[in-house]
Amino acid sequence: MNMQDSTEYINAFLYFVVRPDKRNGEDLLIYCSGVNVSRFSPITKGRHGIGSNPSVRGLQLVNHGVRALALSKGATPRAIRGDNCAGIAPTMDTWYTELLLIENAPASFPDELINYCVITLLRKIFNACMLEPQLPGSLLKPDELQLFIETLCSKYGG
Repeated sequence: MNMQDSTEYINAFLYFVVRPDKRNGEDLLIYCSGVNVSRFSPITKGRHGIGSNPSVRGLQLVNHGVRALALSKGATPRAIRGDNCAGIAPTMDTWYTELLLIENAPASFPDELINYCVITLLRKIFNACMLEPQLPGSLLKPDELQLFIETLCSKYGG
């Protein structure tokens, strides 16, 4: 990734964005992630206990994996707070979001990270819901994945 560019994967169900942190200096990335709790509710509703929504918990677990992946690549993840990711969510539904600062990541890291995050989030959500849909073998384009998830919401949303 060119440190001037942003790597993004955004649809109505989820987003993952990795972009340079131009406010704080060189070799810093901001990792933004979000899951649309409202849109996933046809799949998750009634399949979890109080306070353990599979889409929220899935994103939390993905972000733990992001930290481990960053460390394995020689980068340093840091928890931060702020408005660095404001305005990314494409809808006005209920979103759960997280962000990280990642220092000294290799140039290939953003693309690898996006692929890991999207696939892992879906696996976590469906495993937690005890559903076993046939997931795509490779990362779909954001709009294709949105259609795929909408189909699953119709199928399992009974």
